[in-house]
Amino acid sequence: MESNFVDYTKIFCRSGRGGSGSAHLRREKYVPKGGPDGGDGGRGGHIILRGSKQLWTLIHLKYRKHIFAGNGKPGSSSMKTGAEGEDIYLDVPLGTIARHAETGEKILEITADGEEKILLKGGRGGLGNVHFKTAVRQTPRFAQPGEPEKEDWFILELKVLADVGLVGLPNAGKSTLLSVVSAARPKIADYPFTTLVPNLGIVAYRDYKSFVMADIPGIIEGAHEGKGLGIRFLRHIERNSVLLFLVPADSKDIMDEYRVLINELEKYNRDLLDKSRVLAITKADLLDDELKEELQKEIEYTPYIFISSVSGSGIDGLKDILWKKLNE
Repeated sequence: MESNFVDYTKIFCRSGRGGSGSAHLRREKYVPKGGPDGGDGGRGGHIILRGSKQLWTLIHLKYRKHIFAGNGKPGSSSMKTGAEGEDIYLDVPLGTIARHAETGEKILEITADGEEKILLKGGRGGLGNVHFKTAVRQTPRFAQPGEPEKEDWFILELKVLADVGLVGLPNAGKSTLLSVVSAARPKIADYPFTTLVPNLGIVAYRDYKSFVMADIPGIIEGAHEGKGLGIRFLRHIERNSVLLFLVPADSKDIMDEYRVLINELEKYNRDLLDKSRVLAITKADLLDDELKEELQKEIEYTPYIFISSVSGSGIDGLKDILWKKLNE
């Protein structure tokens, strides 16, 4: 599954050129000197991005590097317009952003199922000679050529859409928590970077309500500079409404670890600090009541909660806090 998750790809696109207008003059048996009746050329095909909630990855575009739309057909006699060039639709996951490959400029963003946006416009069809007839010029013998095609390189990148994003150092217990609160089955092991791609899970809440949680690869100090899995995963956090920080109870200093996480997010994008935050101290089954009281004195942040994915303690309370935050 992990090798199938592609959140970044580069594609070359060429739209269709417009068909040329027709310079035809009407010639019939009893109309030896008919006027102009040349039709317009058809427009060239567009390259269009279309949102699909069935897709979670850009892998289907990774090996389709060159994408060409159809050319418009020329106009013809009897003022017939040429056929339009074939549009090419590229289905992409929700949360896909298209950028210009050279400048990095953001061109468009797809966030809704079925949403369609033109990435590259086809050339307009040329006007037929019928448009150029005037009182002085009764039989124009010329028409307009179609507009040329456009071509360019684009970068498509995916930012996972989720309500709650899990933020923590490697081995903070993010994958374990996701496997407990949802049907997602992320790979879990006791070494850093088990999670190489974001995993999504639907968390069932009371009265048939639910929300989406994303387990994002662990942060290490220097992630904003691209260390570890760096920028690649920080991008996904931008899309989450609530950030759930996980710090294990056996951490040397809970608040220090929390500050490391905050610091990395701030250096990457200050706007992330405006999001709602919840702190969960994981592996709480290792603590007795006395230790919990001692730790509570250190925590300078609310709301926080002690949880254990192993025993299940605190999990329902965590869902309550998250649901409240999501609906503030």
